[in-house]
Amino acid sequence: MVSQTALLIIDMQNGMAWSQAGERNNPGAEREIAELLSHWRLNNAPIVHIHHLSQEEDSLFWPEQEGVMVQEAFIPLSGEKVIEKYVPDAFTHSDLQSWLEGQQIGRLVVVGVSTNHSIESTVRTAGNIGFTTYVVSSACFAFSTLDFDGRERSAEEVHAMSLANLHGAYATVISQADAFELLET
Repeated sequence: MVSQTALLIIDMQNGMAWSQAGERNNPGAEREIAELLSHWRLNNAPIVHIHHLSQEEDSLFWPEQEGVMVQEAFIPLSGEKVIEKYVPDAFTHSDLQSWLEGQQIGRLVVVGVSTNHSIESTVRTAGNIGFTTYVVSSACFAFSTLDFDGRERSAEEVHAMSLANLHGAYATVISQADAFELLET
């Protein structure tokens, strides 16, 4: 029976915390992610750290640059799975699906950054391939961006729309308290 619940921490790297990334929402997201990580570790539950590596030399996430390094609070411990990705979707060109299935993991709790890129892309695939997937709304964040007409969209608008795209179709959007309860069931 597939019953384990894994915590997927997406792209919590130095470059995501730097001010040049732009205006963002959920200033407490890192604290909430750290609390979830601590809870998963205390319960010896599966944790997957997903890190983005760019294929563009001028990117903050080019390998060996400071921006690609994992934020100190989220450095993986021995035994925790690490996935490196080159596109927003953590399932593309990685062993994530086979590893999760091999560990008898059927439920995913997803946190990290950015809601409208790596979170949304990874969660869509997870839902499509059959994982029961949850996104902790307060433990992920987005940045402001221009829409297709050149209008500035706030980080909160971008975040909310991405979560709306996911909720009900690919995942269930939950609170941090709900995520703690999931690990108990």
